[in-house]
Amino acid sequence: MSKSPIKSPATVRPSVLSLNINSRSALFSSYMPFLKRGGLFIPTTRVYSLGDEIFMLLSLMDDPVKLPIAGHVVWITPPGAQSNQTQGVGVHFGDDESGQSARRRIEMLLGAHLNSSRPTHSM
Repeated sequence: MSKSPIKSPATVRPSVLSLNINSRSALFSSYMPFLKRGGLFIPTTRVYSLGDEIFMLLSLMDDPVKLPIAGHVVWITPPGAQSNQTQGVGVHFGDDESGQSARRRIEMLLGAHLNSSRPTHSM
């Protein structure tokens, strides 16, 4: 009698999103400074769950370098949300160097705008 090989569950790969933010105003609207490691709101119609891992390739303004950032979904704005909010997800940056480098770069670009009371995609 032969034994059948044990199959392990498929490894779940993180979703990969490419995001291009062309203006300071769009960056301000997407940035989530209230998260400990920073994060971004990403408009998308794809369905995600809280905790899903996402890998982003982020382009900021005129910088030709794409920032690779790993993170997790911590915010979901569903379709048809109150006040016509944009559908999408908030991604909390990872605690690794790429996530923290992105946070520093974004906060440097936003400067004094970080303290603005203008509404954003998440608050």
